[in-house]
Amino acid sequence: MENYETTLVETLEKLRKEGYTMDFNIKFDSLICEDACLLPEDFEVDQTFRFEGNTNPSDEAILYAISSFDGKLKGVVVNSYGVYADDMTADLMKKFS
Repeated sequence: MENYETTLVETLEKLRKEGYTMDFNIKFDSLICEDACLLPEDFEVDQTFRFEGNTNPSDEAILYAISSFDGKLKGVVVNSYGVYADDMTADLMKKFS
């Protein structure tokens, strides 16, 4: 994971142009977006970007570029880290480590 030089919004825009158009949310044991649901065995993390808040720890975030193994779904997950991170199962956490 690298600290990224641009902002979160700029990186999201770049990824959208690369086809990462879905906005996934973490739901304990899976990633969900509209009608799509990906379990840990259904996707891979293509890229990871870490953003550190200059003044407030709650501004710290990690951006994941995600794609399904079948190639049909590409999207992003934005998560806080530290005490603000979403709860995940162990299997899902391994994917993001």
